[in-house]
Amino acid sequence: MSCRLNLSIALFAALLSGPAISADPGSAARLINIDDISAVKRAGSPKLSKDGELIAYSFEDQIFVSTTDGKTKRAVTSAGSKASSPTWSKDGRWLYFLSDRSGSQQLWRLPIYSFGEAKQITDLEGGLPSLIFSQDESALLVERPEKTVKAVPDNERDRPWVVTRTQAKEDAGDGYLTDEDLPDHLFVYDIAGKSLRQITQGRYAEQSAAWAPDGKAIIFVSNREENPDADYRTDLWLVNTSKATGAGSGLVRLTDNNEPKSSPQFSPDGKTIAYLAAEDGVYGIDRIMIMPASGGEASNLTSALDRKVSSFRFSANSRYIYFLYDNAGGSHLARVRVSDARIETLVGGERDISAFDIDSSDSLALRLSNMNDSADLYSWRRGVLSRISNLNEAFFNSVKLGEKEKVSFSSPDGTVVEAFVTTPPDYDSTKRYPAILKIHGGPVGQFTYGYDFGTQFFAANGYIIIEPNPRGSTGRGQEFVRAIYQTWGITDYPDIIAAVDHVIEMGLADPERLAVFGYSYGGYMTNTVITNTTRFKAAASGAGHGLIAANYGHDIYQKWYNWELGPPWENREKYDRLSPWLRVGNVKTPTIFLGGRVDWNVPVINAELFYQSLKTLGVDTELVVYPDSHHGGWKEAFYQDYYSRIVAWFDTYTKIDTSTKLEEVTQ
Repeated sequence: MSCRLNLSIALFAALLSGPAISADPGSAARLINIDDISAVKRAGSPKLSKDGELIAYSFEDQIFVSTTDGKTKRAVTSAGSKASSPTWSKDGRWLYFLSDRSGSQQLWRLPIYSFGEAKQITDLEGGLPSLIFSQDESALLVERPEKTVKAVPDNERDRPWVVTRTQAKEDAGDGYLTDEDLPDHLFVYDIAGKSLRQITQGRYAEQSAAWAPDGKAIIFVSNREENPDADYRTDLWLVNTSKATGAGSGLVRLTDNNEPKSSPQFSPDGKTIAYLAAEDGVYGIDRIMIMPASGGEASNLTSALDRKVSSFRFSANSRYIYFLYDNAGGSHLARVRVSDARIETLVGGERDISAFDIDSSDSLALRLSNMNDSADLYSWRRGVLSRISNLNEAFFNSVKLGEKEKVSFSSPDGTVVEAFVTTPPDYDSTKRYPAILKIHGGPVGQFTYGYDFGTQFFAANGYIIIEPNPRGSTGRGQEFVRAIYQTWGITDYPDIIAAVDHVIEMGLADPERLAVFGYSYGGYMTNTVITNTTRFKAAASGAGHGLIAANYGHDIYQKWYNWELGPPWENREKYDRLSPWLRVGNVKTPTIFLGGRVDWNVPVINAELFYQSLKTLGVDTELVVYPDSHHGGWKEAFYQDYYSRIVAWFDTYTKIDTSTKLEEVTQ
């Protein structure tokens, strides 16, 4: 490192220095309440400077830069506008980022080793959706529709929706997909010339685009079959940026099979292409595939791992691919050697790693959560993991959290299953507590290490929280995920019930004061639970399916249904077998049903069917519908209402005697 650069770093460290934020050590810790729903903040993905000396990240709409030892850090953009996606220039002198400070999201550049203001680089109509530089930083890759169509509120729309696509809906906007909804295409923006050139067009959409190292080609994934809505397949395509004229010229197809593919990247030396691929678009777990840059047969680099890969990056010398993979309630970081597919886990343990970056010397910056804390930034150098930030220190110093641990047990058929168990902050081992079985969505997903507001809010209200990862969850390999194929709520039901039984056997949960709750597929499983057993005293079903056939064409999952179950008029018995509403006559559990008014992922008709049926049966029930709300992204006030209502509902039916002693229960 040059003396000049050393002096620059010293100057920068001086600029960064400032008082750390911490809680008043004399203040008493309190329980979490509903007003804390947004108290914990999350940093954006860390970005390492090329020399590995500095880390940039976004936090609360500002860009921060920290030294890699975490001792000095400061915001380098001002509050009042949104800034995101920090990216270092090749020479390390500049920090690029996206900001809406001029009215729309555009590219800005900030000098990092000298005094100076940020300068706006682009002024694209409609804004810049993401930041994808060519290697020489002379151009940007832009993914967006050919033209911007202004959204019209339903009450101002003066024409009908005319739908011709097989995929008729999406869970956004007004829901319907028409010719007004244009596919994303690829554009190249020349920074010096301030010109935008379209390089793909037509009825197909392009996704996951990336530059070739020499800037002469762009790789992307697309389903360019006759009917792209018919299945989940995507293939890899190359477009030659020097020959493309906007008419799709220069397109080269690199793959041709039914697997869904994503995230293609060229190796830095330009010799190979790596990408993620899965066996199918529902239960298939992503693995890293690699092929020659000129095309040819692809090989699976992570076949020996049997875990879902979520993201990856090449090392600077192209010898390794660093990647994240799900594992038993966490996400770990590993690398695979390209030459022989040798895999080594670098950062494992009781952690959930959600983002990482790598510098030229293979040092890493990570965003990770430990057992029960929020995601923070860490550095990894030569096998040593060091914490860089403590972004929510003040909040965590001010509250008392429930203790979280992971347990394992056997389902009735002998399958080993795991679950997270969280106890109330003031847990007393002489008591048994009311318990909530909390079921995750997906179904292909998992509960993970780390802080979760909902779980801690329930715990603060005196509940044991049981979060199982039954079959269908990631983190345990392909067979474990695919075990629920055509058996939703059948194969995984014994797993979640076994989790409850195990926690009762541990002496934590009162078997007479059980509640069950879930959202999306978790709501579907809640509906499954209450139609199969009466042992739960209360239930809360959020956006859960009930009558599967009624959703065919009404929700967004026609591809999924056709692929797994076939059309309902030919396979109605499969749909009915998986439909808990058809067993609604068994329900005795007081249940509250909640959902978004314009949720096209799991339409509210499912909640309405259950609610009306329980009313007819004389079972206590409520229906709560949130206006102008899709499957997610609700207003904070609605989320507060959601959790508050669920706790109040559970309290009504489970908090009969909160002082029951363990010895009294077991006598």
